[in-house]
This record gives sequence, structure tokens and C-alpha cells, in this order.
Amino acid sequence: MSEILDNTVDRSLEQTIDQNNHPAIASVSEMVKLRYGARELTSFPRVQARQMMAGGHRSRFRGRGMDFDEVRIYQPGDDVRSIDWRVTAKTQTPHTKIFREERERPVLVVTDLRGPMFFGSQRLKSVVASEISAALAWAGLNANDRVGGLVFGSQQQAEVKSRRSHHAVLQFIHELQDFSQQLLEPAPDQLSLAHILEEARRFALPGTTIFIVSDFHDLNEDCERHLFELARHGDLNFCHVFDSIETELPAPALYAVSDGQRQTLLDTGQQSIRQDFADAFQARSQRLKKYSQQLSAGLLPFNTADAIMSVLAQAYGKRRKGRRS
Repeated sequence: MSEILDNTVDRSLEQTIDQNNHPAIASVSEMVKLRYGARELTSFPRVQARQMMAGGHRSRFRGRGMDFDEVRIYQPGDDVRSIDWRVTAKTQTPHTKIFREERERPVLVVTDLRGPMFFGSQRLKSVVASEISAALAWAGLNANDRVGGLVFGSQQQAEVKSRRSHHAVLQFIHELQDFSQQLLEPAPDQLSLAHILEEARRFALPGTTIFIVSDFHDLNEDCERHLFELARHGDLNFCHVFDSIETELPAPALYAVSDGQRQTLLDTGQQSIRQDFADAFQARSQRLKKYSQQLSAGLLPFNTADAIMSVLAQAYGKRRKGRRS
């Protein structure tokens, strides 16, 4: 089945070759390739990436379902249709198959591609966020979940309805590329993070696993109510994308800086400016961590210099000993 999917995806890719090979634009071909690495995320989304630690996600109810759990010795009352005749013949003791009830958990990936994401010393946050979003979408599809997405730019948004189809993921990937390309032409931001979260509330169905991929630069009290509502109706996860320069200003010197419209000189040699800059990032990170703890939400930090699949593998790869099931 996976080979058929690969061939179908490859044909779709050949028909939609990247129109741009620009380092500032998320590449469709690179995002499609992430489907291979996403297969290694075998615990997705059954465990929640809470500070790189796991919490339960999948139902513990057992019954006749599609998700095989274990074989154990037959007990009075077990359904005879579930007897494992191979194990029974080998051990000369009746054994029965136990199945875990499978409950559908749609996956919704919400991607912030507004103006502040068009920044990075190694790679642009917008490109990294797009690749994270694509990898999460592929992982959700591999887990046989319905996958959908919301992409937000400076002044507009795009919606991809949740479907259990690689076409839905490809549509999402193309939206990611289009919105990352739009960042090449700076425009004032008209959408706030609070608006993004409100739209996610409207789009997410109860029980949805929700990923917010953003730098959270404007996370404030206006966002709080929407975050609590999202966490109440689904499993909430934060993917915090940041660049090393955001944590600490570069070496002391005069730098030309611009917001896309205005330009000025920044003297990074002033200790007070360096401290205020570092404190601002720490305050934002601590606020996000606080919400993560209050809402029992997952939190994954992504430095633009990191390999995104390595970070995801730590959270959703093969379970380590001692991890809760």
C-alpha cells in the first residue's frame, strides 16, 4: 500500500514541479520528501509531546477493532471468534487476540506565516515552519487519521479540510509554499495570533489533535481565552519556531535593520539593549511554557538551525523504556 502511495505522490509531484527554487520559499519537493521521515514517527499522535515527555492520547478501551494489541491466554467470556489458532496449536493452550478500540482523532495543523516569520540567520522561520507542518501532516496520514490545515499570512488565510487522503496533504503543502512565497513582498500584518487561534477554534472538531506552528511573537492575554477553548475540545500542541539571533543579539557592532518598510541602524554594543533583547525572548518563552503547563499542552521548540525530523523523532519516535503507554 505504501508503494502505491509513493508512486501516486511522485506522479503528483512530477505534475506540480516547484516553480521556484528560492531559499526563502518553502519547497514543495522537500516537503513531499518528508513523508519518508514521517514514517519513523510511530507514536504519532498517540503520545503527546509535553516538554519532550509523553502523555496518553489513544483510548484505552478494548474491544473488537482494527488496532491489534496483544495475545493472551483465553479466559471464560472471551469471544471465540478472536481465538488465535496458530498460537493455540503451538502452545496447546487456548489463546485469544485482544484488540484496542480505535477512535478517530483528526489532526489539524495551524501554521503562522505572517511577516515576523520571514526571518532567520540559518534558515528562515517561515521555511522551517512550513516543513514542520508538512511533516506533521504526513505523520497524521501515516497514523490513518484525517488531516487538515490552516495557513495564515499577513492579510489572508487558507483552509484545507480534514481528509484521510494524500491529496489533502499535497493541497496543504502547496498552500504552505504559496504563503511563504508571498512573504517576498512585505505587507503590514492585519491578522493577530488571537485571530489565528479564534479561527482554529471555529475549524477544529471536538477531539481534534491541534498543532500551532508559530514564533508566538504576539502571544498575549487576548490569546488566553482561545487557547483554553482549544485545549478543552482537543489535544493542543505548540511548535515554537525561533532563531538563535532572537535569543541573543549578534556581536557588538552597528547593523542595518529593517521591518520591510523602514530601515535604521542598531548598535548591539550597548549592554542595556542586549539585556532587554534577551529578556524579551525569555519572557515570551516563559509565557508559552506557562500556558503549556496550565493547558496540559505539548511544547516542542524548533531552532531554525535544528533538523526538524530529529526534534520530532525525540517526541514521536520509538518509545523509550520507562515512557508511559
